Amino acid sequence: MKILFITSNRLGDAVLSTGVLTQLVEHYPNARFTIVCGPYAAGLFRAVPRLERLIMLQKQRLNFHWLSLWSDCVATRWNLIVDLRNSLITRLLFADKRLYRGRHRGQHKVIENARVIQIAQPPAPHIWLDTQAEQEAAHLLPSARPLLALGPAANWPPKQWPVERFVALAQKLTAEDGPLPKASVLVIASESENEIVQPFRQALPAGKCIPIIGHGLLTIAACLKECALYIGNDSGLMHLAAAIHIPVLGLFGPGEKDVYGPWGGHVVHTPESREELLGRLSSPAAVSPNLMGGLDVEKVYQAAGELLEKSNS
Repeated sequence: MKILFITSNRLGDAVLSTGVLTQLVEHYPNARFTIVCGPYAAGLFRAVPRLERLIMLQKQRLNFHWLSLWSDCVATRWNLIVDLRNSLITRLLFADKRLYRGRHRGQHKVIENARVIQIAQPPAPHIWLDTQAEQEAAHLLPSARPLLALGPAANWPPKQWPVERFVALAQKLTAEDGPLPKASVLVIASESENEIVQPFRQALPAGKCIPIIGHGLLTIAACLKECALYIGNDSGLMHLAAAIHIPVLGLFGPGEKDVYGPWGGHVVHTPESREELLGRLSSPAAVSPNLMGGLDVEKVYQAAGELLEKSNS
């Protein structure tokens, strides 16, 4: 049996689609999978069981990438196509059955994706790890535990909590009287975000900051698996942490927490509503693109402590 699974170019949406993929893997134990996604998300799927082919959909002018996909897939008779992009091109492939994602505004993406395969219980996102990722993580991580993971970057500046507050939060959480005394702090970011690690290196004791910079997604997931807690902005990394099933605290302001909150995780929100924050972007008085300033360290610290207490009970 051959299944074509088409998911998002964006990391967060791709992670949120893995619950559907898990259901397909379990429901069709003899199926071989071809997965289509964007280059940023491709590393997520390396260890998917019975993966036959991974196609990276690299965006081209005039949407020629869809024509390239059709050319790659037209010679195959697909038993099932699950297209979460709802693309026209998959309607021009040979298939016994096709399933497409509709649009249900205001629903969480995991619930929206579950509708595609017509199941009532939304499947939680899931990441398959392999030996390579686990070995790389073991090399990167200190032997001492516990570990606190932070995701201080974001792909849109207005939803990035100020980095100095992340630093202050890390200091409070890992202090002698904090909920994670003497924990090492993993600061996770891409190579282009490397400078965000510097404030942590300067403020934390020597050896306490563990930068995880520019590593593959499965290696990052394997690192996250060993952590007691993840705290980060509304981002794909937040969803990756939730999909590896550790306690997750997502920081939200202008983002859509009801649609993109961490599945199975928790959210702490700015005192201002999303609508109020987005309204500031068009205000003539706006002097900074950042919209997360209303969220103070103490509020996040308290939420983190409650989450840790709950996860340890």
